[in-house]
Amino acid sequence: MERLTISPEIRALADRASADIAGRLAEIDAVAEANTEKVLCAFRSHRVSDSLFAGTTGYGYDDGGRDTLDRIYADVFRTEAALVRLDFANGTHAITNALFSALKPGDTLMYATGEPYDTIHSAIGIEDCRPGSLRYYGIGYKHTELTQDGKQDIPAIKAAAADRNVSAVAVQRSRGYTDRAAFTVDEIGTICAAVREVNPKAAIIVDNCYGEFTELKEPTEVGADLIAGSLIKNPGGGLAPRGGYIAGRADLVEAAAFRLTVPGIGGEVGATLGNNRMLYQGLFIAPHTTAQALKTAVFCARLMELKGYDTFPAWDAPRSDIIQTVRLGSAERLSLFCRGIQSGAPVDSFVTPEPWDMPGYNCPVIMAAGAFIQGASIELSADGPMREPYCAYLQGGLTYESGKLGVMLAADMLSGS
Repeated sequence: MERLTISPEIRALADRASADIAGRLAEIDAVAEANTEKVLCAFRSHRVSDSLFAGTTGYGYDDGGRDTLDRIYADVFRTEAALVRLDFANGTHAITNALFSALKPGDTLMYATGEPYDTIHSAIGIEDCRPGSLRYYGIGYKHTELTQDGKQDIPAIKAAAADRNVSAVAVQRSRGYTDRAAFTVDEIGTICAAVREVNPKAAIIVDNCYGEFTELKEPTEVGADLIAGSLIKNPGGGLAPRGGYIAGRADLVEAAAFRLTVPGIGGEVGATLGNNRMLYQGLFIAPHTTAQALKTAVFCARLMELKGYDTFPAWDAPRSDIIQTVRLGSAERLSLFCRGIQSGAPVDSFVTPEPWDMPGYNCPVIMAAGAFIQGASIELSADGPMREPYCAYLQGGLTYESGKLGVMLAADMLSGS
């Protein structure tokens, strides 16, 4: 039988890690089952049939499959409306549209969870005023810092949100390139309640990337007005070829659609080009696929702990996103870890990742991503900025079995360092 070249020592550690995490994996499966039932109910309620999978071209008027999928997303996320479109280039694009939906010149955007992820900086105009950014249109920005233990600072959030110019409060659910934990849905609910107390008119918008289906609830069930994310992360199930979604209050979803296309037309257009089947099937398997990624992250945490590395979150800690951090401590070890992950990919396993100056980041970043869908973070990947403390951020795994093997290859790559 063909086998990957993994040392007996790592295979033995992997067996020990697998035994240690068995109970945690059962908990993840239980969440996946509940979320699958929720998605199945939405499909049944909207009478999904093969006729909805046909694509449209040109303007995409009267695309029944597209419009029904919007309604299914709204049901799954317990919202008034949703906009699911291939036209979104990435998660950052969808999130930016969501922010614009609630802001106009003279308003202020407030981030309640510290500075946002690197690629959002340019969209907001934090460092410079590029054409098309929020700042370019006269929209202000501020954020509240997190507490020393990486939690939301409720008193600071209340003080900042009370500003009458604050028209939108944003929450980044996932950790980005930081050591803090992802915010749980309940913690997001606490933020929402605090904002409502001092500024009931402000729209609360959640960057939901990496978090969908990791818990039994979503942020829109605890007070968020709008959520946004990428279809090549959790909700696309590994099948969506591109795109993003926005779900929430109907007026804000409509405003986001006007921003995506043109006022007066909005979500009435958007050809699906024969991709409806993959979008539907991707959503249907998304809870299961997300569970595979979570299991891979938990296994990675335990295996790397057994090898003596600091991991965050710990293997037995609660999770609200699919990202696993491994603190490697040097540029060499970060590169080796990413090379190991790349070597375990089904696509481009022969490629050697190297750091480079990626658009939207302020330092070189190394990325391992041998994926069927280019850049799909629901497929096993690892990346990290080439700066202290040299952390690898691992996410994804279409199957737990392949995810385990990729992590084992990465651990073996580190054994000689």
